[in-house]
Amino acid sequence: AGTGSRLTMGLVGTYDMETTFIGDASLSGRPMGRVLEPLRQMGVQVLKATPGDRMPITLYGPKHAAPITYRVPMASAQVKSAVLLAGLNTPGITTVIEPVMTRDHTEKMLKGFGANLSVETDERGVRHIFIEGQGRLTGQTIAVPGDPSSAGFPLVAALIVPGSDITIENVLMNPTRTGLLLTLQEMGGSIEILNPRNAGGEDVADLRVRYSELKGVIVPPERAPSMIDEYPVLAVAASFAEGETLMQGLEELRVKESDRLSAVANGLKLNGVDCTEGEASLAVRGKPGGKGLGGHPNGQDTTVQTHLDHRIAMSFLVMGLATEKPVTIDDQAMIATSFPEFMGLMKALGAEIG
Repeated sequence: AGTGSRLTMGLVGTYDMETTFIGDASLSGRPMGRVLEPLRQMGVQVLKATPGDRMPITLYGPKHAAPITYRVPMASAQVKSAVLLAGLNTPGITTVIEPVMTRDHTEKMLKGFGANLSVETDERGVRHIFIEGQGRLTGQTIAVPGDPSSAGFPLVAALIVPGSDITIENVLMNPTRTGLLLTLQEMGGSIEILNPRNAGGEDVADLRVRYSELKGVIVPPERAPSMIDEYPVLAVAASFAEGETLMQGLEELRVKESDRLSAVANGLKLNGVDCTEGEASLAVRGKPGGKGLGGHPNGQDTTVQTHLDHRIAMSFLVMGLATEKPVTIDDQAMIATSFPEFMGLMKALGAEIG
């Protein structure tokens, strides 16, 4: 997991010890320089790394790490969180400057555990996050809400499969994570927010989702940080919408588990969807009802290449629930990376996946 490895590099990097990080085939292809750069500034040595700052990577921490002020060059909750975690073992105040707000779970949880952390937002909306190192943290009981990225799969499935009516319980409603929900509602999706409440310092709710006739929309680039992992399944929803859906600000998708932007565009085209891939955009022109979509019956190979990416695999399996012809993916094993219950859950809802 990219998030797990990058956050752990921050957490252990500032300790006076040697640590080696080894990734699987997918993770070993992902650049880690965005996290290593601030760690180097704090005094962490990168003893070994595969070219391009890729795994395997060996770090050696300093005797005493140096607190830094670090301006995150791109919208990345992973980089922000890695620096904040590194700051836990650093004397003095470590400051992260975040020009575009990203998911803020790390700040909330660190405060909940007793870290001396504060956030100031200036008149331009730039956030300054301050954390005092070497404080005392206290163990807490955490109620973990349902992950919005995982909820996106049954949510979109219900919107595109005629007759569907499901309720997804205990979904995190943190406003830094609700971009997909907002976009699907703009497209005409019937999504009812039930029983909103607070659990473990986070907003949660149940979502009742019913089949809907969707319409294409323009998704603005500034929404990307709140739904960066949900674009593949949004592209699937857009494949069944009337008109064009234009998604912008997607450059971050190029450096996920795969080049997610190309993987989505290629998979859509293989299954008959009219779409255009830009450098940082994707335009999808949908076919309401999924007429003509899916694998070709004439024997042409239309298997979607997942590139070991769990979200590509799940998105195209969801797509196949509503296409006229079946959708086939090359591998499902990596789905366990983030959502091991996916197959059982979808089959229990009525999906036919073989």
